Amino acid sequence: MALSSRIFFGTNSIYEIALVDCTSILSQSTKQDSTIESSPTTTNQMTLTTQRFTLEEYLHYDDGTDSLYELVNGELVSMALGTGQHGAIAKFFERTFDAENHRLGREWIALQGIVGVQSPRGDRWDTVRIPDVMIIPKEQWRNLQNREAVIRLNEAPPLLVVEVVSPSTKSVDYRAKRAEYSVLNIPEYWIVDPLQAKITVFTLSEGWYDEVVFIDSDRLISPTFAELNLTVNQIFQSEI
Repeated sequence: MALSSRIFFGTNSIYEIALVDCTSILSQSTKQDSTIESSPTTTNQMTLTTQRFTLEEYLHYDDGTDSLYELVNGELVSMALGTGQHGAIAKFFERTFDAENHRLGREWIALQGIVGVQSPRGDRWDTVRIPDVMIIPKEQWRNLQNREAVIRLNEAPPLLVVEVVSPSTKSVDYRAKRAEYSVLNIPEYWIVDPLQAKITVFTLSEGWYDEVVFIDSDRLISPTFAELNLTVNQIFQSEI
């Protein structure tokens, strides 16, 4: 059975106010997020250093390894490997979205963890998120080929973003990223939570986020993929 509620984070006409509200939400969780991200136990994110980086410094940072980093309030956060299930779910959605886009003749592409999104956190230090999966037009992807693969604040946002929850990212996925992605006007944001066996689909409508939670045999309902025929059980219980 699907559970629904309605969440407001701001509208285009009062963007600055929305950003202040979003910042208030984020400022309350910054310490919690930092604690989670820097935990020495088994995590998917770990704060690398207390040194602060500007956006330009982050875009040109190279530590000589293949490590992937998010930038959170100016600090590098290492994107450690998740569980095999985490990676399999992200890969499943990338393949599924690409197949559906091809079937519908859309010039869109699904990308797994290789493109960042500059976040509108209202702080003097920059933040760049790297979603587990995102969908953007192929033309936009081609334009990123010869530059740093980060979508800036003045560029069109992704069409859809998916985050797969891990124990270390739960608070960030449900709170900080939800607020940030809404202010970015990302039309649709999915939180895929294998810890609770549920999928939450947030849909932006006139500046409001409509939230629907899907569990068990619920068929996922997505404005972006209206003909997609998937249930929560299929995703979490099948071999994907």
